[in-house]
Amino acid sequence: MTSEAAREKLEEYRVLVDEVDRRIVDLLNERTRVVEDIGRVKREARLPIYEPKREDQVFANVAGANAGPLTPEAVRRIFERIIDEMRTIQRLRMEAQQPGETDK
Repeated sequence: MTSEAAREKLEEYRVLVDEVDRRIVDLLNERTRVVEDIGRVKREARLPIYEPKREDQVFANVAGANAGPLTPEAVRRIFERIIDEMRTIQRLRMEAQQPGETDK
């Protein structure tokens, strides 16, 4: 493969990666909206944000859905980070509002 052909192929792949990245951001924002709803329920019921059993269920769910090439460990690390960010969002929302307040 020539350098020019390689550059063209790389550009094609980079366009694809950019499209996938945008879809990932859309999905993460969709997940965040659901997590915000969960946070509202937890706030109203005065339930804890951190639920280790639920996190284990999430890890099992995504591990079961993983067909590769990501390793199970990689998927877990990614979702640990996602869950950590979602927990932060819930905590900030719960701290910002008292039970009975409506969301802005």
